[in-house]
Amino acid sequence: MSLDGKVAALEAELQRLGRVVVAFSGGADSAFLAAVAHRTLGAPAVHAVTAVSPSLAGDEEADCRSLAGEWGLRWTPVVTHEMERAAYRLNDTDRCFHCKAELMDVVGPIAQAEQATVVLGVNLDDLGDHRPGQKAAQEGGAQFPLVVAGFSKADVRAASRRMGLRTWSKPAMACLASRIPYGTEVSVGLLSQVDRAEAALRRLGFGQLRVRHYGDTARLEVPIADMADVLARREQVVLAVRDQGYAYVTLDLEGFRSGNLNGTLLR
Repeated sequence: MSLDGKVAALEAELQRLGRVVVAFSGGADSAFLAAVAHRTLGAPAVHAVTAVSPSLAGDEEADCRSLAGEWGLRWTPVVTHEMERAAYRLNDTDRCFHCKAELMDVVGPIAQAEQATVVLGVNLDDLGDHRPGQKAAQEGGAQFPLVVAGFSKADVRAASRRMGLRTWSKPAMACLASRIPYGTEVSVGLLSQVDRAEAALRRLGFGQLRVRHYGDTARLEVPIADMADVLARREQVVLAVRDQGYAYVTLDLEGFRSGNLNGTLLR
């Protein structure tokens, strides 16, 4: 199907749903979904809701607020409490299930009050990874319009660019807990440490990156094309990360991989 055909299919799916509450993280997928829903259904029928918790990178709430203002979205930040769930803090391979279950517990009543459907920016590429959160969202009644319309991640970026959305090239920004290996208990302190380290590297000009937390060691993932720059600015990079409490700073020679820690499930 052509990109135009997929956009038309997405609009038809949104029209079928009628009223939607978009789980709006501000990333490329959820931003595109919110923008198309707003264009298709109008502001009264679309409510963009951002879950705010220690697992959300500090800059992301502000960007969601900015995007909502730029695009005229009806937007609400809501506090989620996944950190109060022992099963989430335990950080086993189903951590994301408990996070999305919390999201649905908070966002679900908003949708129910508006006689709307919760929609998430899940695309076809997401279906091939270990994503227990998708199961929790579906069990809570959420729908995935991008999947129904046949959108891949590349499609989302291409269509976003064509619409003039500044999020078309925004680096992927997953939940901060994804930086912590399975089996290491998630805490507010660890999430904050990772957030501060990544923010320090972004201030140095690095966009797509991950700081994986291994005790007193930070393992940096950047695109292979950026590795030479990291090495050329080695002293700045090491200082920026050590200032956040890490004793050792390493560079992963395999480069940036979204969902990298899920690879351990296949070994």
